[in-house]
This record gives sequence, structure tokens and C-alpha cells, in this order.
Amino acid sequence: MTWIAVGCFTLDGVLLAVAGYWGRRLGLVLGGLICLALALIVVFFWRRHRRKVEELRVARKEMAEEARALRELVKKRET
Repeated sequence: MTWIAVGCFTLDGVLLAVAGYWGRRLGLVLGGLICLALALIVVFFWRRHRRKVEELRVARKEMAEEARALRELVKKRET
């Protein structure tokens, strides 16, 4: 879904900028540049989100290992 959004923003931005350049309309050029900037912002936040998800995955794995070690310690004490 992210790549679809980036693709749409990029295509819209390029087409608006080209149309504005050919038609000598500053508003269209600015609209195109805004769309291209939005595409970059989406990529930036998507990459940030992926890093956070990976950090959470690693932390969850570490917590599971710690819980497993605590269970083993409790089992040893019970016997």
C-alpha cells in the first residue's frame, strides 16, 4: 500500500509539474513539487515505521527468551 501511495504521488507530481511547465502555469508546477515532496515524506515515515517494527520484534524475542529462562529457574526451584 505504501508503494502505491508513493507511486501515485510521484506520478501526479511529475505530470502536474510537466503540465505546469508546458503551460507556463506556476500553480501547477508548485502542485507537482508538493506532490513529489509528499512522496518523499511517505517514504521517510514508512522507513521509520519499519525500523520501529523491527525494534519491537527484537524486543519481543528478548522478552520471550527472558520469560523462558525465568520459567526454567522456577521449575528448578520447585524440584
